[in-house]
Amino acid sequence: MAQSRLNICILTAAYNEGENLLVFYHAVKNVIDKLPYHFEFCFVNDGSKDDTLAVIRTLAKKDESVKYLSFSRNFGQQVALKAGIDSINADAIIMMDSDLQHPAEMIPDLIDLWLRKQVNMVNTLREEDQELSWFKRKSSKGFYQVLNKISDLKLEPGQADFRLIDRQVAQTLRNSKEQDVFLRGMIQWIGFDQATIKYKANKRIAGESKYTFSKMMRLALAGITSFSIKPLYTAIYIGFFFALLSFLYLPYVVYSFAVGKAVDGWASILMTIAFFGGLNLMVMGVLGIYIGKILIQNKERPLYIIQEQNIYENSLVEF
Repeated sequence: MAQSRLNICILTAAYNEGENLLVFYHAVKNVIDKLPYHFEFCFVNDGSKDDTLAVIRTLAKKDESVKYLSFSRNFGQQVALKAGIDSINADAIIMMDSDLQHPAEMIPDLIDLWLRKQVNMVNTLREEDQELSWFKRKSSKGFYQVLNKISDLKLEPGQADFRLIDRQVAQTLRNSKEQDVFLRGMIQWIGFDQATIKYKANKRIAGESKYTFSKMMRLALAGITSFSIKPLYTAIYIGFFFALLSFLYLPYVVYSFAVGKAVDGWASILMTIAFFGGLNLMVMGVLGIYIGKILIQNKERPLYIIQEQNIYENSLVEF
């Protein structure tokens, strides 16, 4: 296929991004209009409560290259991106955040590296922002270090969902039936030829980040439990360790009874009971997460529900 006839789709998930979408659209449009390829947009409205859907509808009426899916409720960014991948039929998909922290001017670089290196995907690596607080920078690095240590993933700090994937990768992801979607892990797991390019993130246009601390924790747990059973082994090792400690305490107990020495220290006993009770709950929690994932997977509910869409059979994006 001639490069000038390549079909490339810009995919973005939007949740309460009504303030940003027009700026995002025009910024991307200014870049892609200068490139010799056929571009389309695919917006996925992730159950927004503001005017996000209204803005997308307006764009779709004015520009036939704008396609969209709108969920019946909020299913999460990872699921929204998966829905877009499921629906797009293009030679390449470029995933971007709609707040323009992912620079639109990087689009030509992603495409150029993809074509020049003849790889299946081009990942991006965000350079460390020195303007961020010390705590935020260290916690971000710690997140990836812990994730890599207790899972089978090898993710670099700064890796995000800003990437280009080709048709083969998109089809592989489309065939995945996982309920707990973690795209960064899936991208690493499926392999293929990959290249990486660094970028400096822009400031957010408006509003606040939708990734709260609790959402980041859920994402981390999804990454750990979806691609590794190391936490289960860790629970076993912890159990053996404390069982060994209890056996080491046994001679002291036998000696105390033998010499008739009273065993006091109710405070330390209560602390021990509380500690091991908490440890048991932690181990049960790890087991519960895996059992819960099995339950959800076996229910085979749809990963997402589309309430509205403007995707037609003769478009680049099809169902």
